[in-house]
Amino acid sequence: MFEKGGSTHHNGVRTAVLLGTLSALIILVGWWLGGSTGIQIAILVALVSNGIAYFFSDKIALSAMHAQPVDPADWPALHQMVRELSEEAHQPMPRLYVSPILQPNAFATGRNPRHAAVCVTHGITQLLNERELRAVLGHELSHVYNRDILISSVAGALATMVTYLAGFFGGGDDDEGPGFLGALLMMILGPVAAAMIQMAISRAREYQADESGARLTRDPIGLASALRKIDAGTRQLPLPETGRLSSTSHLMIANPFRGGGIGRFFSTHPPIAGRIARLEAMAGYRR
Repeated sequence: MFEKGGSTHHNGVRTAVLLGTLSALIILVGWWLGGSTGIQIAILVALVSNGIAYFFSDKIALSAMHAQPVDPADWPALHQMVRELSEEAHQPMPRLYVSPILQPNAFATGRNPRHAAVCVTHGITQLLNERELRAVLGHELSHVYNRDILISSVAGALATMVTYLAGFFGGGDDDEGPGFLGALLMMILGPVAAAMIQMAISRAREYQADESGARLTRDPIGLASALRKIDAGTRQLPLPETGRLSSTSHLMIANPFRGGGIGRFFSTHPPIAGRIARLEAMAGYRR
């Protein structure tokens, strides 16, 4: 049902290449700015950046969405669905979070199945019925068990650090948008961060998670119905295209932005209509 050995090795190699490339760029900039002293500082910065990206990528993504851990007493149905699906997959149960954001969306993050987290927004719990929400959770658990989350989370964390530099040196408020200098720096650094995402993430991973998630829940039509509602909901309630959210958007089940700002550079989502068509074909559905 899930991709394991080869996928794990492939994602591990891509993660190492991504971290190595960033380290090389940091060291090159250090040498250009400060010679041998700059190289020593740059090596330290590269080590810290790589450590943060690998060990704290889940916390960075969850923080961007203001997510809080789920108390089983407050969300018993949600907690039970995740537990049952994890047991069905014979895999560890990830930590479960809820974001207060009203837009319907969900994502998975972490470095491996034993250090993973699944987050749903408050909006998606209000929009979807139980069958559709279960299908979405199956999709996100598939990202965890297909080992997609390592490269996705690390790429997102690195991109967040790059875009943070623009906000830090350019002033402005992340929730309200950068100031003029921040916007100028974002024009320069934004494409660098976006390139990290685009090089690391394949659109095929969403199709694979749709398929394996539908097999896990045995309900491709449930996921198709959920995607149709989520697509309408994200269009109606788009998120602000800030640097932190843009660097996390590729983790989500649907593109959270309108697509007119910096977020369009970070988009790795295949068309929703195509995903729905594939799921309906799995179920043998004919219009």
